[in-house]
Amino acid sequence: MITSLRMLLVAILFASLSNGFESRARAADASRPNVLFLIADDLNNLLGCYGDPLAKTPNIDRLAARGTRFDRAYCAFPLCGPSRNSFLTGLYPNSTGIHTNGVVFRQTIPKQHSMPQAFRLSGYFAGRVGKLFHYNVPRSIGTNGHDDPGSWELELNPAGVDRLEEEPHIFTLTPGNFGGTLSWYASPKSDEYHTDALSAEDAVWVLERCATRKDRPFFLGVGFFRPHTPYVSPQAYFDIHPASDMPVVQGVSEDRADIPPAGLASGKPEQDRLTDDQRRQARQAYNAAISFMDAQVGRVLDALDRTGLADNTIIVFTSDHGYHMGEHGLWQKMSLFEESSRVPLLIAAPGVAGKGTVVSTPVSQIDLFPTLAELCAVKTPENLAGQSLAPMLRDPAATGRGWALTQVTRGGRRARRAGGDPEPFYGYSLRTPRWRYTEWDEGREGRELYDHDADPKELKNLAEDPALATTIAELSTQLRDAVKTTLPASGEIPPIRPATWAPDLTDP
Repeated sequence: MITSLRMLLVAILFASLSNGFESRARAADASRPNVLFLIADDLNNLLGCYGDPLAKTPNIDRLAARGTRFDRAYCAFPLCGPSRNSFLTGLYPNSTGIHTNGVVFRQTIPKQHSMPQAFRLSGYFAGRVGKLFHYNVPRSIGTNGHDDPGSWELELNPAGVDRLEEEPHIFTLTPGNFGGTLSWYASPKSDEYHTDALSAEDAVWVLERCATRKDRPFFLGVGFFRPHTPYVSPQAYFDIHPASDMPVVQGVSEDRADIPPAGLASGKPEQDRLTDDQRRQARQAYNAAISFMDAQVGRVLDALDRTGLADNTIIVFTSDHGYHMGEHGLWQKMSLFEESSRVPLLIAAPGVAGKGTVVSTPVSQIDLFPTLAELCAVKTPENLAGQSLAPMLRDPAATGRGWALTQVTRGGRRARRAGGDPEPFYGYSLRTPRWRYTEWDEGREGRELYDHDADPKELKNLAEDPALATTIAELSTQLRDAVKTTLPASGEIPPIRPATWAPDLTDP
């Protein structure tokens, strides 16, 4: 009964939007490809298609088999709000002015067109289900969160038992906190009662309606909340990932010995107190949440095939950033290591990309906006920072820019003059095919260098190795040149605003 009522309300809303389809359809070319933009929340590369032996992700894996897998894709900022505002505007966080959650680009750069907005202006129907811009999880589930209404014609915000009923039962390391710390729960309720399943249901319904409209292409964003904490999913998904099979990272103390303090500052005290049993339980719950989310992705992909839309629909699957599962003694995000900066990125573009191809060159999520715009003949703002990935979809050996840049903020550096107050600072990390090179506060707070040819887990910091002095100097120059490409038109590095900062909306 509840599901029927929900779908009736969605139908009424969709019908009201359809009344304006004809006038806008004149500006659209229905032969242009549709876009289905799928995004998970806090998902790293622990997927079958990326070689993880414990993963059970058959639907994401089959999407990889029908398109291109980008093996070295990176976020611009390993935190939800800055990352999502970044790739949805095609600008680095230094240009959006957003380095923390709770701020949307319409507050900092109000005249900028977002990616879905650009598609709308080109005649596309643009709709959203779930989380595309930032939401506080779990408290914003079922609301618009920090969304941008100007980007969409249709916004659907389902909420399931994971938000409405089950929070009192969730185990958490920090009482009263679920989204910002490690927390998990094996739900006795089956898939259809949970938020991500409701999102898949809504997405399927929208796709079915879009299939009846042949005069206007669509851009449909579907944002899943899992595997973001709290890691809540039905018990069945916990059962296929026994805790006894989950690994615990070893050698953490030795690993951390050569990492500068800023590189470890994303850690939280409660995580240091985890027992090995809790580490296994957390990993089990994370894997379970991924498998649950994967099942919902499968429902949406099945609907795309069933409706006949797949042959003319570009599918993107990604996450807002990576995620730690105990590597370097860290959990969750906000580091500049591979686990936190790297993201899954799959693109299936019929007639453009081959099936099951792999791109090895480093790319950034900044590149998504210009890529989709090129493939769909959509006009973009002139200030986009990324490159189009279309040449790599056509030829996986193409190298493009050849590097990706990720940044993060840190607080608490003592001002260099005596008696100064603590100041926040930036960390930037450059990823090339071989190296990860990181500078904290332009090197004043430390540097890191990892050789991925010999050390893919980034366990040995080579930044002080005199034998690599020339390589370090070259990478430092390359990193600083890359940082210049992130800046706004003024060319000035923006100040780091505190998390409590709010813009003056009276100043356009």
